[in-house]
Amino acid sequence: MSTAQQLWDDVDAYFTTLLAPADEVLTAALRDSEAAGLPPINVAPNQGKLLQLLALVQGARRILEIGTLGGYSTIWLGRALPANGRLITLEYEAAHAEVARRNLDRAGLSRITEVRVGPALESLPKLAEEGQEPFDLVFIDADKVNNPHYVEWAAQLTRPGSLIVLDNVVRGGRVTDAGSEDPSVRGTRAALELIAAHPRLTGTAVQTVGSKGYDGLALARVVG
Repeated sequence: MSTAQQLWDDVDAYFTTLLAPADEVLTAALRDSEAAGLPPINVAPNQGKLLQLLALVQGARRILEIGTLGGYSTIWLGRALPANGRLITLEYEAAHAEVARRNLDRAGLSRITEVRVGPALESLPKLAEEGQEPFDLVFIDADKVNNPHYVEWAAQLTRPGSLIVLDNVVRGGRVTDAGSEDPSVRGTRAALELIAAHPRLTGTAVQTVGSKGYDGLALARVVG
């Protein structure tokens, strides 16, 4: 491990212990996800707390998550909702969705959360067809190839004042490579360019370092 990575880990550990301490529900969600063979790509605890705070600042009643994995970030977001709130999370893998449902049930969030299984680009049009109320916050953390499509759908399924959060936008610094052949880099760049040009969005992106390495996230507010 590099000296820089060790320092990032140490700082994250300090922040997490002080400001985002684990509880049995969150610890069990990570443990069960690992036991089920899910990839360890969940958000860091302090990042989960950030999502929770963003949802609270928004006064969010309705949240859409694209990319559930084992439901760790879903728990953080769900805990920000009022008793009459609603969180819909979209997961491609049925096995992942089952782990997430168990984790959400343990967290006492099964009444206000719904895990939908299948390709998100099939689930998102169905949400529109159902005439769902606009979402107050959308968290996008799924396959990066389709990031621009997810951002476009997020803009359609929200309202003025809603917040869109797009994770993993730095790609280890490779996001600056306009000639990259990496589909994840290309998808991320396209999503950022869409945010920049979209008439209904205003946004920015920030770089982060920590236990998850060198990465970052984009934030976009729906303005029209």
